[in-house]
Amino acid sequence: MEKTKSIVIMGVAGCGKSSLGVVLARGLSMPIIEGDDFHSATSREKMRSGFALNDTDRAGWLDLLSEELQKQPNGVVLTCSALKKTYRQRLRVAAPGLHFVFLDIGQEQAKARLSSRVQTHFFASSLIESQFETLESPVHEAGVLTVDALMPLILLQEQVVDWLQIKEQI
Repeated sequence: MEKTKSIVIMGVAGCGKSSLGVVLARGLSMPIIEGDDFHSATSREKMRSGFALNDTDRAGWLDLLSEELQKQPNGVVLTCSALKKTYRQRLRVAAPGLHFVFLDIGQEQAKARLSSRVQTHFFASSLIESQFETLESPVHEAGVLTVDALMPLILLQEQVVDWLQIKEQI
């Protein structure tokens, strides 16, 4: 399969962005960028303390992710919540033709996943409600594949790869 354009694996905390991102990047022989690695120390501490990030907090983070996308002209898999349409637009400007895979999950399922997550992650599970309040669904945006986050990882990977192959033929 030919190299694909860059792909953002997006959704609320606990939806499985990192898990799918790793599997997809490996399967497509593409590098992966873990968006959480680019949060500032201040933002990490804010989330660890149970406070949701706002647009100002996320601005520098989105700038860094945009720069990282631009450094990967052959494509990359990026894990990033990309909760608002304006955030996704910023990333699209950095990487025209950017594809998004939206891991759709219900609030109760996301809470359950977060509560079982190893406590080394800085995201406080109490913030899940704010994630759903902030989320602007990308379902009807061009270049977005919506998948059921509760499907087995291998099936999610297959669904995304099939979708990318169709996109490349158009």
